[in-house]
Amino acid sequence: MGRIHILSEAVANKIAAGEVVERPASVVKELLENSLDAGATRIKISVEAGGKKLIQITDNGCGMVRDDAMLAFERHATSKLKDADDLLRVATLGFRGEALPSIASVSRLGLETRAAEAASGTVIEINGGKLARVEEAGLPQGTAITVRDLFFNTPARKKFLRAESTELSHIASLVTHYALAHPDKHFELHSSTNAMLVAPPVAGHSERVYQLFGKETLDQLIPVAAEQKLERIGLPQPPPWRRQQIAEKSLEDEDVIDSSAPGEMRLHGLVSKPEIQKLNRNSIFVFVNSRLIRDRLIQHALTEAYRNIIPPTVYPVVLLFLEMPAGEVDVNVHPSKTEVRFRQSTSMHDFVRDSIRAALMKARPVPQFVAEIHAHATATPGLTPGAREWELPSDLGASETALNSVPDAKLEGFSLRAPQAPALPDRFHFADGIAVEANAAVPTARGVLEHSFAGDVDPVPDDSCALPLDLAEETDGGSTLGALCSLRPLGQIRNSFILATNEDGLWIIDQHVAHERVLFERILKQRAAQKVESQRLLMPIVLELSPAQQAVFAEIADELAHNGFEAEPFGARSVAVKVAPAGVDAAQVEHMLHELLDQISREEQSLNLEKIRARIAASIACHAAIKVNMPLEQNKIAWLLAELAKTDHPMSCPHGRPVVLRYSVKDIQKAFKRI
Repeated sequence: MGRIHILSEAVANKIAAGEVVERPASVVKELLENSLDAGATRIKISVEAGGKKLIQITDNGCGMVRDDAMLAFERHATSKLKDADDLLRVATLGFRGEALPSIASVSRLGLETRAAEAASGTVIEINGGKLARVEEAGLPQGTAITVRDLFFNTPARKKFLRAESTELSHIASLVTHYALAHPDKHFELHSSTNAMLVAPPVAGHSERVYQLFGKETLDQLIPVAAEQKLERIGLPQPPPWRRQQIAEKSLEDEDVIDSSAPGEMRLHGLVSKPEIQKLNRNSIFVFVNSRLIRDRLIQHALTEAYRNIIPPTVYPVVLLFLEMPAGEVDVNVHPSKTEVRFRQSTSMHDFVRDSIRAALMKARPVPQFVAEIHAHATATPGLTPGAREWELPSDLGASETALNSVPDAKLEGFSLRAPQAPALPDRFHFADGIAVEANAAVPTARGVLEHSFAGDVDPVPDDSCALPLDLAEETDGGSTLGALCSLRPLGQIRNSFILATNEDGLWIIDQHVAHERVLFERILKQRAAQKVESQRLLMPIVLELSPAQQAVFAEIADELAHNGFEAEPFGARSVAVKVAPAGVDAAQVEHMLHELLDQISREEQSLNLEKIRARIAASIACHAAIKVNMPLEQNKIAWLLAELAKTDHPMSCPHGRPVVLRYSVKDIQKAFKRI
């Protein structure tokens, strides 16, 4: 007997569900796209338990007659494709015909629909892929799909779902994306507790950004628009089975391969100014022919557009719409339909990069900055002794030529005059948000100058970042603590790094992250004892939250309260912060909370109380700690070193960066050729 057999329909549907339905947000995406393809102008989404218990999407689209409603649950049943040639120019969001049967196979699904020409509607219930009920009912035009108990019959898949707040934030982010892409349509998103998003139709994308994120966000964005002719390139050769069809029908290749005018590709949208910097890619929204995509090619083009304008460890805010003939992009790459392939990938990459780069250069002049240099400079009074001021020639303007025309002078260190990082030539790189010249490092103790010697606030890198500097050699607790206790402070380097010495050699301590470690452990101990210190603000700080941030805030509100915050709802999408942790400047409270909510909103692992406490404590410690470019008195330095020696983990900050470097006596002897 043969070993190969055909899988049952039930098993095949569950396999397909594994490709299409990864999490509740995947269900929302498929059903939402079906509503848009049906011509709906009003779409309402309701969820419970992050979509695990309930997902309901109601629209006023074209609806379906009874026969179509029954046929829609068959695999690969679709109204959007007729033959293989249609795959070369897909113009709809959905087209595979896999979504409904895949979702129905792993949930309890209910469908209510009525077409405009039908006298009555149709109600269908399917449990785990098995038809349970079909009947007629009086219904309004449109479609309502209710998905309950997702993965109830596949517990192995269900246990891999994340925390409810995480799943809800994914759904909120997705609905926000499509609301941005379709400003002419009405969107609503409701959780079991509140309305997270209500977005009536508006005139355009700018108005939608204002509606969802507020005037402050809109004012920080730059409009971008461009178009370019596409080259005339034939489509790839059809597969063998299609060539056989062509031969049988005596057709010429020209009848199959698009030989019409290539058309144009257009780009429009909004991109952020260089001073707006995010810790992750959550604020990058890219649409191709109204389809939300995640594409490495476009992401690389965006990175190149902002090269030397923002640090490489942060990301801009981007709302980008690409439009091109349907035959120029292949959307049939992955079942999720979020990955695409461009026929003219190089042209597309360069078009996106150059268009955004040009918009940035036009909207913002090249900033001036102060630097210590040995050539091409004029002495300026008032600077640090030995420092000189250097400015770009005024006739260069704000073009990219100006960025690459900086004299090849040796920089020993410099401080930015503007609060944001300037556009700099390629021989500079960014470290911790501050530009420094490549190869500027102390011999042997490499990397020490990669921290800024100037700037107002030392930015916090992502928790997942690799350690950028060398750690001290002593890694065991006893020897490290003993060495730190014996340190004698000598002074500061550029008011940012503490120099100290003992019998082991020369030590360099980052004052910001050292204080951050001290505060982090103190906050955790105070939280455990329920004795967190707080301060009442003179005026409440009102924060506008995105739908994804609302979901996270609701999840961690109690823990925030235990860590010194007092906040309450203030309108539909805002909260008012009245009390904040002691030591954090009031001006930084808003930035700190937004940063914290963004970090947690995309946490891929299930949230737990210990992790939330650590995140909150790390954020408070960072914003309350001593900053770089801050002079310290000798007794303050001695206090900081003593407090650092008392901590449990003095060698790294809560975000993973090293606190100290050691330049041993042996290294010094080698450098002076004594051994």
